[in-house]
Amino acid sequence: EVQMVESGGGVVQPGGSLRLSCAASGFIFGSYGMSWVRQAPGTGPERVSVINRGGGATYYADSVKGRFTISRDNAKNTLYLQMNSLKPEDTAVYYCTSTIFGRSYRGQGTQVTVSS
Repeated sequence: EVQMVESGGGVVQPGGSLRLSCAASGFIFGSYGMSWVRQAPGTGPERVSVINRGGGATYYADSVKGRFTISRDNAKNTLYLQMNSLKPEDTAVYYCTSTIFGRSYRGQGTQVTVSS
């Protein structure tokens, strides 16, 4: 069974940092690209970052470029998102996602709230 469990969210002041983690199981983690997607209340999902299966290629949405860093540890089956210089507009539930055998999977999400 494919499982993705996000952690690391919380409440942080503007300008602060958080590191999100996603522990994956039930599939060969190192064989799939992974993404972080976020969704704020009343809005649609936004793909903020993508990493290829080897970790050598990444993509960032313009809204987070230069502030967020995606990485992965295939030996630990874990995906990360380092978020620096956080802004109130980064407030959302963050999900790790992947498409495996043509089906999209995601975890339960972790809440990030940026507020003073």
